[in-house]
Formats: sequence, structure tokens, C-alpha cells
Amino acid sequence: MSGTSEGTGSAADSIRPAMTQRHTAVAATATPDRTRSALPDGRPEHRADYRAAFDAAHLAMALVDRTGHVVSANQALAALLGAQPHALAGRSAADLVDLASEARTWQAYQEVLRGRQARLRCTRRIKHPDGHSLWTEITLGPVPGTGEVLLSVADISDRRDLQARLRHLQMHDPVTRLPNRALFFERLSAALEASSYEHGGTGRIGLCYLDLDGFKAVNDTLGHRVGDRLLAAVAARLTQCADQSGYGRTGGHLVARLGGDEFALLVEDSTGTEQLADLARSVLAAVQEPFDLAGQRLAVSASIGVVERAAAGTSATGLMQAADTTLYWAKADGKARWTLFDPERNAHRMTRQALSSTLRPAVERGEFTLEYQPLVDLESGVVRGVEALVRWNHPQFGTLTPNRFIGIAEEDGSIVQLGRWVLQTACRQARRWQIEQPSDSPVFVSVNVAVRQVWDSDLVGDVAEILSETGLAPQLLQLELTESAVMGSAGRPLQALQALSDMGVRIAIDDFGTGYSNLAYLSRLPVSVLKLDGSFVRGFRYEEGAHPNPADETIVEALVQLAHRLGLTVTAECVETAGQAARLRRVGCDTGQGWLYSRAVAPELIAEMIAARPPGV
Repeated sequence: MSGTSEGTGSAADSIRPAMTQRHTAVAATATPDRTRSALPDGRPEHRADYRAAFDAAHLAMALVDRTGHVVSANQALAALLGAQPHALAGRSAADLVDLASEARTWQAYQEVLRGRQARLRCTRRIKHPDGHSLWTEITLGPVPGTGEVLLSVADISDRRDLQARLRHLQMHDPVTRLPNRALFFERLSAALEASSYEHGGTGRIGLCYLDLDGFKAVNDTLGHRVGDRLLAAVAARLTQCADQSGYGRTGGHLVARLGGDEFALLVEDSTGTEQLADLARSVLAAVQEPFDLAGQRLAVSASIGVVERAAAGTSATGLMQAADTTLYWAKADGKARWTLFDPERNAHRMTRQALSSTLRPAVERGEFTLEYQPLVDLESGVVRGVEALVRWNHPQFGTLTPNRFIGIAEEDGSIVQLGRWVLQTACRQARRWQIEQPSDSPVFVSVNVAVRQVWDSDLVGDVAEILSETGLAPQLLQLELTESAVMGSAGRPLQALQALSDMGVRIAIDDFGTGYSNLAYLSRLPVSVLKLDGSFVRGFRYEEGAHPNPADETIVEALVQLAHRLGLTVTAECVETAGQAARLRRVGCDTGQGWLYSRAVAPELIAEMIAARPPGV
């Protein structure tokens, strides 16, 4: 900044004569030359250097006397407030940065001025004279050897904007721009709270839960890019249906994408089953109209489960279970239809009951197996680890993936027994690879852990016993927990995670970005790895004629940088193309997992991948 030293000197010298008689009296009781007392010596050239540095600093600062009035301000603060430095002299510091609007902050500020409190830090929104507002971080602390306080003001508007964008990203689906599962359940839980329906309203709630018939065929034949366009088009039609039939107190129904091709329409203060039936009919008709997408004419249909009931006594879990069951009925009855929840039919949910009744003995009968999916270093392409994925070879229903039975296992508690078997089997296999193919950097194994395992079993004791039994080093075991489970950890779960981390076991947050992401909470958790949900990576796809949204890369890069600054490593899930891998590598992502490298495979194939690694890697 040109002319800083000269301009600051004259402005600073003119401040004290301009002060009121009261301020002069206060100044007279202090050290005659305040600038001199705060410096190693009082030579004039040092005072001039101090004034020049003070005014040239990029950080907005001001010296405040014990009465709370500005003694001198630097150019950065003046620019931040849209004023001249000399015009700020004598002004109330509290008025300049809005310290009096909150009682607790005002009291702490007074304590700092009186010398009873060493420091104050707070966040304030300041309005610039030109009309725009900015968020600032205010810090006040005493200046040693003087009777003054140093006020500093940092502009954190960009940081706040980034946090707001990340919050929006965490609560909205990047493909359809609809609220995601996290926001849906947040809204559903709020709607079911007694206080939300005790005063006015119908006291009832309705839900249309649907997924698309034939969507998998679109993805498999035309690719995910066309599939994503179809999902966005369906979302637009669902939103239009909700807007046209919305009678709720919020002026419309909540439309959300819960994942994959699943959508939900939440109706608060519903007027009865007829309202939900009308909505389901309109949705069914809208989805069945053909879609024209970039020259592709596509036809799909939807199966819809409809639930309507009194909000009192209803839980979010119970409502979703009923909706899921009813959706299953709609598909089982031939698809392309809506079905209303029937309590009597619900009593005969044969498939879930059959699985539930046979799950516990299935572990003892050895019906479960493990497959492994590689975790690949994005920079070198070397396999660094594997994720263990359980499969149930059911004698009646064939091979079942985890989404078919893990939920049931968590409900009936058999997840504890199954989870221990998975952990033991995976550790034993990892140790076998290590022995058969010695290396300076053996592959680690990552195992999913359910929340109920933390609550209903001695997970720490189980892990310690299994590691001792198998001989696997703790550093070669990674435990994956869902984001919602880790972010809400407190009490026993948090103690267990800390004990496991102290043992040397790595803790990873799975599907990061799909739940209640509390970024500030990450620094207080014993987490070492973030696994970015596949929805982030999908926006990185690049195919001929397509131009990825640059915002996707910006957001992922911001998350990767945040994780690295917290000392965490980042794994990207669902990496399917070399283009995605290249872009992830460019933004600093550490490892990737997905079909680009391999599907989940038998341990023998993982052994071949390990053997193919270059010597010494």
C-alpha cells in the first residue's frame, strides 16, 4: 500500500488532540508514550516502524482504551468499515463491530476492558456503509505494558459461504437437486414431534415411497449419464405433482431422493388416505409419460407404497418400514402401480420373516462368505487395502448382498454375532496374505461395523482378541462406521472408538457427505479416514459430448483439503472411469475404490493383485 508509513504517522499524531476532554484525562493517567511502552525501547525510529507496520498490516486492527473508545485504527480496519482511520478515533469500538447486541458478549467485552478477562473471541455480522454485509471474527486482548486493548477484525465471509454451500451439499442430492435422505429424515422427525401437531393441523402424516421400474436397464444399457438425466427429469415431475396437490401448512409437500432410484413425497397434516391416493395417482401418471432426453426417448414406470396414519405414536423408523413393505407389495403385485398399506397384509411379510428367522443359525451353518474390493492408491495405482463385503448364500433365495439382510440383522441383534464372524474372517485372511506374500507395506483390511455392535457388544475386547488370535497388526485393520453413527458419537461409542484408535486401529467414516455432516466435530473424533460417498464421484464422469459441472470438482477439492488439514486421508467410492480417477487425483484424493479397479472378488483374486505389485511397494 503506497504511502503507508507517512500517512499513518500523521494520522496517529492527530488522533490524541481530536479526542474529547474525558478521553484526554484517561490517557493522562497512562504511560506518557503508549507506543514507546509497548516496544523493546522507545527510540523514535522504532515508534515510526511500529506505526508503519500497524497501518500496513492486512489484518484489520485498532487500539482501544479502557473506556471502550478507539485510540487509533489501521488502514485495513478503516477499509473494512468503509471509513478513514482518523474518522474512527474516539468512536465506540462496541458500536463499530456490534459487540452490544448480545448480552453475554457485551459482558465479556466489559471484563476484557477492566482487565478481568484475558481475551474475547466472537463472530459478528457487520454491515458496510455501501449496504453489503460481511461476517467477521472479532478478537480482543490486552496490549502488554499499556492500558489499552488490541481489537482485530478478520473477514470470514468466504469461510461462512463455503460452510453454507457444504451444508446445502450435505442435505441435497447432487443429481436431482432435491433434498437427500438426511434432510428428509430431519424433516420427518420434526413433523412427528408432538409439539408440531398438538397446536392446530390435522395431526396426521402421509408418505408416498416410490422407486422406478426399469431404471437398472437404463443404467446398464445407456450408462449412468443418461440415468442421471432421467432421475433429474423424474424429480422435476414429482416436484410439479407435489406443488399442484400441496395442501400442507408449508405450502407444499417435501419431495426427496432417498438414494438410487428411490424417491419420497412427505405430506404433513394430511387430510386422509384419499389425499394420498390422489397424489399417488398423479405421480404414477406423470412418471409413465415418455421422457425425451438428448435424443433418447425413454419410458419407465414407478411402483409406489402409500402410508397414511396419525402422527401421534408414529416413529420415523416405523413409518419407513411400513412404506418399504408397501412398496415391496406394489412391486410384487406387478409393478407400475401404487399400493396402500394394509396392516393385515403386513402381518404376513414372508420374505423378511423368513430371512430373520434363519439369519442366526445361518452363521453357525457357515452360509456366509466374504468378498473383497481393492482400495487403490490414486497416485501409484497400487493396491493399498481391501474392503471386506459379506455375502449370504441362502439355500432358498440364492446369494444375497448386504442390503438384503444387514438391516434385519441390526433389528434382531444378530448383527453382533455376524459382525464378529466377519471381523475374524477378514483379519485371518489379511494375515494369510501377509504371510504368503511378505512386503514392507502389506495391504490392510477394512471392515464395516454397525452401530449396534458398538452398543451391544464389547467391540474393543473383540477386536483385541481377534488381532491377538490372528497375529494381524492393529495398523492393518480399518473399521468403517456410517457417518450418522460417528458424527453423533458420545459416551460409550466415543470411548470405544477412542480405545480402538489408541490401539492402532484406523477408524473410517463411510459414505461421507450423505448424513448429518458436522465438519467441526471431525477434529474431536478419533477418525483417520473419510470415504466420500459415490454421489460425489458421479459428478466427475466425463464422456464424449458431456461437460462435467466444475462445481463438483470445487466441492470435492474443498472436502479433500479440509480432511488433509485435519490430518485425515480420503478415499473416493464408486470410481468407474479413468477420467474420474484422474480428476480425483488432481484434487489430491488419496485412494479410490470402484469398478474401474475391480468389483468385489474372492480372496484368491486379491492375492493375484497383491502379487502383481512392484517389488518393494
